[in-house]
Amino acid sequence: MSQKDKYVKILVTGGTGFLGRRLVSALLDRGHQVYMMGRNFSRVQELMQDGAIPVACDLREREAVFAACAGMNTVYHVAALVKPWGDWTDFFEINVEGTATVLEGCRRHNIRRCIYVSTSGVTFNGQNQHNITESAPYPSRFSSPYTRSKYQAEKLVQAASDVPTVIIRPHVIFGPGDRWLPRMLEHARQQRLYQIGNGRNRSDVTYVDNVVHALLLALYAQNICGKTYIITNDEHIVLWNALRVILQRLKLSESLHTLPLPFALMAASAMERRASWIGNTPMLTRYTATMLACTQTYDISAARKDLAYEPVVSVSEGIDRTLDSLKLHRRWTIY
Repeated sequence: MSQKDKYVKILVTGGTGFLGRRLVSALLDRGHQVYMMGRNFSRVQELMQDGAIPVACDLREREAVFAACAGMNTVYHVAALVKPWGDWTDFFEINVEGTATVLEGCRRHNIRRCIYVSTSGVTFNGQNQHNITESAPYPSRFSSPYTRSKYQAEKLVQAASDVPTVIIRPHVIFGPGDRWLPRMLEHARQQRLYQIGNGRNRSDVTYVDNVVHALLLALYAQNICGKTYIITNDEHIVLWNALRVILQRLKLSESLHTLPLPFALMAASAMERRASWIGNTPMLTRYTATMLACTQTYDISAARKDLAYEPVVSVSEGIDRTLDSLKLHRRWTIY
């Protein structure tokens, strides 16, 4: 797609969510006609005032999804069920079958580009991983229903040779409006946050505006269809050091009890079994435990080469913006 095709009609599935809202706003700023698919539009009134067109639709409503794709030039498939735990049927219906439905809608209406937001978690094997590239193999087993469903969805996208697709794999998106940081802070406030592992593991994280920047670049970049790109801030931070900086900023205790990963995994397994019996969400899952204890760094050379991607917001600045947002919206009781 060339620059002369600017101001095209674009559908954003999951347009009312954390990442989707930021993407819709950026597309509107560039003059595009944007249709945002979602179920709850109470948090996006400002975007609708700016010209975003709401499309009330659930990914499980096949005919409605097909209709939403009609007349579009590009589809950003951002919508997904993103939870640390849940019923596999829900993940399968939304993340796997929903992706199949979006691809069929693109196929029926000759969409010129479908940009699918996946996750770097599809190649996480529960062990330390250094400078992972897009060619890393999928693990033989998944400890998270979310990553398992995103893997299956990726396979569908890769197999859709008759639809021009691009896969974007961000790693640990954070920023104003995310859910995982407030949840971690609430655990810390209740003195229920444990350092899992030795605390020296490094991780890449990705500020939300950097993901949006990559998604915008993928709209016009040439010769990228059929390819996959990892997106991060490319800073390889010591994860627990960064979390302690945040705790210090919020005047919370930085002294955390340490839980070795093997013990954390045993505790998480027990919590998962109990959650399966009584139908709740475990406080800790095996996937979360390994994510917090293992090194996960990534190589974004492919995105740099093909998309001309460079992070536009550093981790430090992203943390500042996120904490300022928490204060502004009074989502943190310390203030």
